Amino acid sequence: MSSSNSDTRTRILNAAWALLEAGQGANVRMSDIAKQAGISRQALYLHFPTRADLLVATTHHVDAVKDVDGRLGPSRTAATGIDRLNAFIDAWSNYIPEIYGIATALMAVKDSDEAAAHAWRERMLAVRHGCAAAVAALAKDGVLTPDYSPDQATDILWALLSVRTWEHFTQESGWPQTRYADTMKRMAARVLIVDPSTSPT
Repeated sequence: MSSSNSDTRTRILNAAWALLEAGQGANVRMSDIAKQAGISRQALYLHFPTRADLLVATTHHVDAVKDVDGRLGPSRTAATGIDRLNAFIDAWSNYIPEIYGIATALMAVKDSDEAAAHAWRERMLAVRHGCAAAVAALAKDGVLTPDYSPDQATDILWALLSVRTWEHFTQESGWPQTRYADTMKRMAARVLIVDPSTSPT
């Protein structure tokens, strides 16, 4: 991809990001994004043939700008399953406030907007993949509770770390971010680990 094409693609992604975070959700049309990016609709479609393509790419762009891979480094290199679980919860919990604007926009319209629903599913499956990796690390260390299968344990952790759960605790109930993250780690330990006392508090 040429430098010019790369610059145009970045402008498009930043335009979509800005409009979604402004709370326009389903009202963000391809023409709105093209106007915000300073290009024609035809040029926009050359880069992103469908709105779903653009919304998915926008979520990946946000992850790249905010260095998600770097944030997940401590979890991916953790020495134990418990350390991996706690590091993953820390990384995701502290990332939610930074992507809450775009997450809210996608959640608000996903039931009536298939493109937004596709983008939201794709990103939430990525979170589930992180949950599954943490659960697999617990199982490898022999500390995963036998009460649930690895898939069930992953489902539990995925639900526990949902954006809606974060929203309930921090936005609706006023919990400080650190209190929320610590509570999620304690809850995950009590439900998923054979001996929760082995988990750092």
